[in-house]
Amino acid sequence: MTTLVLDNGAYNAKIGYSHENVSVIPNCQFRSKTVRLKTFTANQIDEIKDPSGLFYILPFQKGYLVNWDVQRQVWDYLFGKEMYQVDFLDTNIIITEPYFNFTSIQESMNEILFEEYQFQAVLRVNAGALSAHRYFRDNPSELCCIIVDSGYSFTHIVPYCRSKKKKEAIIRINVGGKLLTNHLKEIISYRQLHVMDETHVINQVKEDVCYVSQDFYRDMDIAKLKGEENTVMIDYVLPDFSTIKKGFCKPREEMVLSGKYKSGEQILRLANERFAVPEILFNPSDIGIQEMGIPEAIVYSIQNLPEEMQPHFFKNIVLTGGNSLFPGFRDRVYSEVRCLTPTDYDVSVVLPENPITYAWEGGKLISENDDFEDMVVTREDYEENGHSVCEEKFDI
Repeated sequence: MTTLVLDNGAYNAKIGYSHENVSVIPNCQFRSKTVRLKTFTANQIDEIKDPSGLFYILPFQKGYLVNWDVQRQVWDYLFGKEMYQVDFLDTNIIITEPYFNFTSIQESMNEILFEEYQFQAVLRVNAGALSAHRYFRDNPSELCCIIVDSGYSFTHIVPYCRSKKKKEAIIRINVGGKLLTNHLKEIISYRQLHVMDETHVINQVKEDVCYVSQDFYRDMDIAKLKGEENTVMIDYVLPDFSTIKKGFCKPREEMVLSGKYKSGEQILRLANERFAVPEILFNPSDIGIQEMGIPEAIVYSIQNLPEEMQPHFFKNIVLTGGNSLFPGFRDRVYSEVRCLTPTDYDVSVVLPENPITYAWEGGKLISENDDFEDMVVTREDYEENGHSVCEEKFDI
């Protein structure tokens, strides 16, 4: 019996058999301006010659799976002959879902996995539980950890104790990668170039140039300086999709500080945008979202827990999700949590080697556990008892 692990994120699906490696694949469909009629699914995005003005069709809205038609097509493609060639009669699946998922979505998922695809057994679980499992496996002496999962739609902060999540202390911040990219699009469109249709390109810009500032006001002052002294300013060469396939940052020595470039490349000049955009994760109120930033929320979440457990959570803060890849993210979380915490507590913030696939690796470990059989719902169980058996078994 093989097990397929699918961390079904709102932006990327992390998928692979438990005995193989993981692939990270866009969990959506695309339409391109040039090829009007064809819809591209998942990693077929690589076939699009001109991804400018790319139109995304997403299965997730606001973090929940609402567009089943799109999700089905992506799954058909992933499970089908071009990708994983799943033999459903001989395969179990571990699949992730968001916290506080709606019952109607859970039931639709049960029906699709058991009745349409006919997997032999299903384990439906929160991604954070898989990350926590992985962390406890690497650090067997620890009993508690707090998972900070900053993804595409949300940032969730979830304390786990002995692999059980503490429901009363879960916090969700409605800031994720999608909001950051959209905000960067708006700023650039307002200041220099209309890029509201260029989600794909600007997302790449965000990943290439943005970083988390350790001292926001100091960086703001540097960004106002002229010429050489402005170490924050950077010129980003936009792709034209004929000679330049992917955008890149101009090396410092090639930057023209005053006047225009002769080469005819299209340039974005970015200064304070580079750190002002990720800053929203730490101060959502900057753009009028009245919520706590990540460090404050971590401390608030831990303070909702019994006092004797608190020190254990402070020294096991684990960062996962795509936003934790911003340079400086870990250091900033550490320094702010340290400031907000009593001095007699140790604070430790861990950034795994690959925060995007961390939960997937946890799923791989769970599938190798001896008690894996007891955690899943088999198809016979489901056919006999329906949705109720899933509700009892899965700790969602």
